[in-house]
Amino acid sequence: MSDLSYAEVSAKLQARWPENKIDPTLDRIRRLTELLGDPQKAYPVVHLTGTNGKTSTARMVDALLKEAGLRTGRFTSPHLESVRERITLDGEPISEERFVEAYAELEPYLAVVDAEFEHPLSFFEAMTGMAFAVFADAPVDVAVLEVGLGGTWDSTNVADGAVSVITPVAVDHAHILGDDPVTIAGEKAGIIKPGGTAVMAQQSLEVFEVLLRRAVEVGAQVAREGIEFGVTSRTLAVGGQVIAIKGLGGEYEEIFLPLHGEYQAHNAATALAAVEALLGASEQTEGRITTETVQAGFAAVTSPGRMEVVRNSPTIVVDAAHNPHGAEATAATVSEAFQFQPLIGVIGCMRDKDVYGLLEAYEPIMETVVVTRNSFERSMPAEELGELAIEVFGEDRVLVRPHLVDALDDAIRLAEENAVALGTGGVLVTGSVITAGEARKLLVRKDR
Repeated sequence: MSDLSYAEVSAKLQARWPENKIDPTLDRIRRLTELLGDPQKAYPVVHLTGTNGKTSTARMVDALLKEAGLRTGRFTSPHLESVRERITLDGEPISEERFVEAYAELEPYLAVVDAEFEHPLSFFEAMTGMAFAVFADAPVDVAVLEVGLGGTWDSTNVADGAVSVITPVAVDHAHILGDDPVTIAGEKAGIIKPGGTAVMAQQSLEVFEVLLRRAVEVGAQVAREGIEFGVTSRTLAVGGQVIAIKGLGGEYEEIFLPLHGEYQAHNAATALAAVEALLGASEQTEGRITTETVQAGFAAVTSPGRMEVVRNSPTIVVDAAHNPHGAEATAATVSEAFQFQPLIGVIGCMRDKDVYGLLEAYEPIMETVVVTRNSFERSMPAEELGELAIEVFGEDRVLVRPHLVDALDDAIRLAEENAVALGTGGVLVTGSVITAGEARKLLVRKDR
C-alpha cells in the first residue's frame, strides 16, 4: 500500500515531460513495457487515431463491447476534469485508490527507464504504461486505446491493434504532424498493423490513398465508411437521434443515439464496424453482435464535453472542439439541434491552434462572443484572442474577459437579456478541451 495521496501522484505525473512535447521514439516506452512484462500483449486491442472524433468513437466501441459481455479497458486523452478519466475499466474511471496503487507499482520501473535515457519518460508515456498494466491486472478481455498524438511515434503504438480505427483526418498539431491532411495521414497510418483490420471513417480521396497504401504494405484488411459500412438513415429525436447503420455483418435499424450531431452518427457507424471486425477476428472474444446488443450499447453511450448540455435556463452547451474541422461540425450541430435566439459564445483556445479558423467557423452562429482564457499555460491570453475575434466578428460583437468565471457570468446574462422569447437564449462554451472541462466543473458545481 502506497503512502502517497492521489494528489501527490497526480503532481508527480504532471511534473514529467508534458504531453505536448514530442520526441519521436518508442524506445523509452518499449523499455518500460519490457520491464513490466509486455502487459499490452495480454489482450486484443482496438487502436484509434484521427484528428477529431477519437474519444467519442472510443467510448462507443467500449459501450458496445461491454454490452456484448466483454470486460473492457479504455485509455483516452486528454481528460476533462480528472486524470483518472484516462484509464477506465468497464466504462468507469479507476478509483483514486487504484490509481495510486498502480503508480506505486510502476514507480520503480519508471526510475530505471529514466536513468537509462537522455530524456525521462514523459507524462503520457508514464500514463500509457500505467494503463497497460492496469488492464493486464484486471484482467480485461479487450483494451480500447486512443492515440495521444499522431500514430507512428505515439507511445500507444507499442501495442498491436487487432483493429485499427482512423477517424476523419484534418489539420491539427501542424507544427508537429505537418500542415496538410496527406502528410498527417502518413503519420496516423502507422497504427495499421500486419494481419489486422483497418476501419476507416469518411476521408478525402487523398487521405484514403495514404491509408490504403499502408494497409496493402502490411497486409491488413480494410473496411471503409461509405463502401463496406455506413449510416443509411438518420432522424432527429428528443435528446439525440435515431439512426440506421449498414455494418460489416448486417443492417441495424432503429438505433437511438443520445448524442447530437451528424458526425456522431458517423462515429457510431465507425465504432460498430470496429466491434464487428474485432468479434470476427479474435479468438479471445466470444459472442455475436446483434441488433439488440447494438441498440442497448448505443443507448448507454455518453460523451462528456462533446455537445453536452450542462445547464438549463438558459441552455448551456459545453463542447471540446479545438480546431476548425471540429468547430465546423459543432456549429452545424448547434444549428440543427437547437433554436437559440441568441447564441452567446464563450471561447478559450490554446495558442498553438488555428484560432482564426476556429473563430471563422463560429461567426455565423454566434451573436456575441465572450473570449477568455483557461488555466493552462499554453492557452492564448484573452486580450490576444480578443484581437483576433474582433477581426472576425467586429468590435461590437466581442467581449474580453480574462477569467472564465466572469466570461460565463456575462454570457449567461447576455443570453437571458437578449432572448427573443423565454428560454430561447443559449450559451456555447468551446475552443479547447481544457476550457470545456473547467467550464463544466464550474457550471455543475453551481447547480448543486
